[in-house]
Amino acid sequence: MNDLLNSILLGIIEGITEFLPISSTGHLLVAERWLGARSDLFNVGIQAGAILAVVLIYRARLWQLATGLGEPANRAYAAKLLVSFLITAVLGFAATRLGFKLPETVRPVAWALLLGGVWMILAEALAARQPERAEITWRVAVLVGLAQVAAAIFPGTSRSAATIFVAMLAGTGQRAAATEFAFLVGIPTMFAATGYELLKTLRSGAAVHEDWSALAVAFVVSAVTAFVAVKWLLGYIRTHRFTPFALYRIAFGLALLLLIPAGE
Repeated sequence: MNDLLNSILLGIIEGITEFLPISSTGHLLVAERWLGARSDLFNVGIQAGAILAVVLIYRARLWQLATGLGEPANRAYAAKLLVSFLITAVLGFAATRLGFKLPETVRPVAWALLLGGVWMILAEALAARQPERAEITWRVAVLVGLAQVAAAIFPGTSRSAATIFVAMLAGTGQRAAATEFAFLVGIPTMFAATGYELLKTLRSGAAVHEDWSALAVAFVVSAVTAFVAVKWLLGYIRTHRFTPFALYRIAFGLALLLLIPAGE
């Protein structure tokens, strides 16, 4: 029963933090200190649950892109999504093949949260000086792909924060447009990551040790929670800045640095 409750709590944490610019990976790493460490497949799998929520929320936009490829604007937008995804996939796969592994200690996450919060405040101020353009340029597409890789390498960075602010600073000054592109490019990215981890688990024989029922529960909880969180966020950013999230990151990062001993 405790393990089921822990899985539900991890699903809730993932669903809330995946798309709010506060870092889901960082929060999960910290939460697992008390709720029990999980496999890479579990952590990536529940992220896919959160991504499923975005598919449902943007289903009309996705259908428009899929059925409207005959129109130049839709074709160009889809191509830019593909470029961002391929940059992430190729560089992410290269990092994996080179043996790169995310740190499992809290302090690097704390520093990433803290510095990321400061960067968000500065980036918000710089982005406010740019014209409110909704266009996604090729430059934005490339930089968003690179931002996803950086977020994957440095837990605590936040994929959503990195991609949204990179898009805004690179020329897409309109928050809603930058957020939409960042969220849409996350769909193939996270589903591909889940598929890769699943294939790796099956090939290694580790599937027999995976708690599939816990993963299924956390997946569903993550999807439902993320649906609510993203719906709220999309309404919030129409009239508000991201500053409160930046301040939260700074406060949370400082608390972790003060409360968690070095080396843990």
